[in-house]
Amino acid sequence: MGINAAIIIFLSITLCCSSLYAADEVRSGQPISIKSNELVTDSKGRTATFIGKVLAKQDDITIYADKLVVYYSEKGGEVDRVEAFGNVRIVQLNRIGTAGHAVYQNKEGKISLYDNPMVYQGKDVVSGKVITYFIAEEKSVVTGGPGSRVNAVIYPKGKGKDGDKKP
Repeated sequence: MGINAAIIIFLSITLCCSSLYAADEVRSGQPISIKSNELVTDSKGRTATFIGKVLAKQDDITIYADKLVVYYSEKGGEVDRVEAFGNVRIVQLNRIGTAGHAVYQNKEGKISLYDNPMVYQGKDVVSGKVITYFIAEEKSVVTGGPGSRVNAVIYPKGKGKDGDKKP
């Protein structure tokens, strides 16, 4: 793989994950709308669990999952972490992240996608065992594992129409 392909892979993951997950100033002021079939709150356990056809939307980002659990910290009730389970799909424009399980850890400033994670941007796709994005560092790490290697399919960006290269 050439250096250009490696740069494209890194940029694809970085752009996708930063756009999908980073709590930037513009987005942080926007309301979050969450719809589900059921909501269970647990004050003692400091959780809010949205169950069944969960759809969470903020600005131009939409998250779909079977279940979304928000965990609050003891101090000030801030969000400690958020976990999405089952058929997780995160969409923004032409960027899509999919996984069976996703975890956002607020204090660590990272998002991890598990269970067959894939990140798409246009026709490009990156997959592995775990995809982790470190928000502050704007750094992505895709790891493989036993029987699961990192895989990337990157389409060259042509100068002509429909991606065709012109001499």
